[in-house]
Amino acid sequence: MKKFNITGTCIPEKHFMVDTSEKIDKILTMIVDGDYFVINRPRQYGKTTTLATLRRELLKTDDYLPTRLSFEGVGDAPFRSIEAFGPKFLSYLGDDRNIKNHGYSYLFYDKIDNVSNFDELSKALTDILSKIDKKVVLMIDEVDKSSDNDIFIYFLAMLREKFLAAQENYDVTFHSVILAGLHDIKNLKLKIRPDSEKKYNSPWNIAVDFEIDMSFNSKEIGTMLTEYSQFKGFKIDIEKISEKIHFWTSGYPFLVSKFCKIIDEKILPKKANTDWTIDVVEEAANITLSDSSTLFDDMTKNLENDKDLFDFIKSVVLGEKEYTYSKEIPVLNFAYLYGIIDTTPAKKVKIHNKIYEEKITDYMIGKMETDSSTPINNTQEPYIKNDGRLDFDKVLYQFQEVIKEKFHNNLLLKSDEFLEKDLRLLFLVFLKPITNGIGFSFKEVETGAEKRLDIVVIFRNEKFVVELKIWRGPEYHKKGIERLKNYMKTESIDKAYMLIMNKNREKEFTSEIEEDVLCVYI
Repeated sequence: MKKFNITGTCIPEKHFMVDTSEKIDKILTMIVDGDYFVINRPRQYGKTTTLATLRRELLKTDDYLPTRLSFEGVGDAPFRSIEAFGPKFLSYLGDDRNIKNHGYSYLFYDKIDNVSNFDELSKALTDILSKIDKKVVLMIDEVDKSSDNDIFIYFLAMLREKFLAAQENYDVTFHSVILAGLHDIKNLKLKIRPDSEKKYNSPWNIAVDFEIDMSFNSKEIGTMLTEYSQFKGFKIDIEKISEKIHFWTSGYPFLVSKFCKIIDEKILPKKANTDWTIDVVEEAANITLSDSSTLFDDMTKNLENDKDLFDFIKSVVLGEKEYTYSKEIPVLNFAYLYGIIDTTPAKKVKIHNKIYEEKITDYMIGKMETDSSTPINNTQEPYIKNDGRLDFDKVLYQFQEVIKEKFHNNLLLKSDEFLEKDLRLLFLVFLKPITNGIGFSFKEVETGAEKRLDIVVIFRNEKFVVELKIWRGPEYHKKGIERLKNYMKTESIDKAYMLIMNKNREKEFTSEIEEDVLCVYI
């Protein structure tokens, strides 16, 4: 029985899978060209599944012999010395199923006892590969497990020298080498000296850049839903559902499969109707946000352990500053490598996907809620109308009262600078128990031609837009109203909101309605 898979390698016969043939064809072209490269992408981004797919495709031809090994789970033994690495490497290749099936295992086994350094390993590989009448493609998964190890670096350097010599017909080596891991080996800080000095080095500077987008676009997500609907006989508006899943996940492979798995295995069994609707996708988003996973745990751990990363991500999530991506800036490069951020076409930094944005916001809200100096207590019940809809006017008025009380009692806000810096987060803290389990509140990064709004609240089938701003005079305010009105027209929204911080010493906690925009001053 086929199912959606979120653990380990995806197998076409067992799992519903996205059709990635266009991506695979591009990678196969790199292999045919004899390229050495690194598939460096964040965790659970489909790297291992991609290697498995490449192997299957290469085996369909008579020209190639793919062999794959993984450094995950091998332990430290192969990397304790040069004498240990060579024999282990040859034995791993000799044990490879494809090598065995083609009757080449003995070539590797015969050399094991004669390899005690990298010169001997190089000569052994030359002799072995010369006797194989196919183009051998070496794939190594989970290279991050050993990428800071001297022995592994020497191994890469050996492959580099063999590659360069083979280009001039002085040596025989692997036709193509593919490394898969989190980092691009070319740009790692690598330990290459006995005194443990770390510096940028290029043991893999022969590798070409891997620029293939491994995320899934809406059309690709649709291929998996089409297969599923045909298999199950369920009705799905493929285009609409694919776009909604992509809206939440930005095509992050693990999250795409998780959404589908939750809908198929947790949501639909409880419903009489098996049709996929926008509502079930929203429900899957809620469940995903409440679930734990190693992906989310790693992200939280990285934020907890790196203050610079925490401050940077907080700034991005809350829209405090706009960043242009540059891999030369360590904190930006780290966040990108781990899949926390992505870039717009204009190379501006954004949180990778809406699920991450919600998760990170929840995490930061939790940290603020546990800070005894910022107590903001709230519940959902007072803001729900008799028909179950959200009374958002009341939400804004009550937040105004909370801020007014904190000012007057001096319990929370000791300066306008504090309020200005954390206004968005304070408002999200206030919103969280109201939307919890029914809706979402997140920062809208851009609308239309990159016109920025602040907080968007989705509650059941209603959308509320709140622009948070500082009072900078009537002209600035008028422009803000016009921008909000244009957005309302585009999104067919009848009413919008402004939460305006007035930094004048004589504060007036007032409100007014201007052209269907409720303006609340704090």
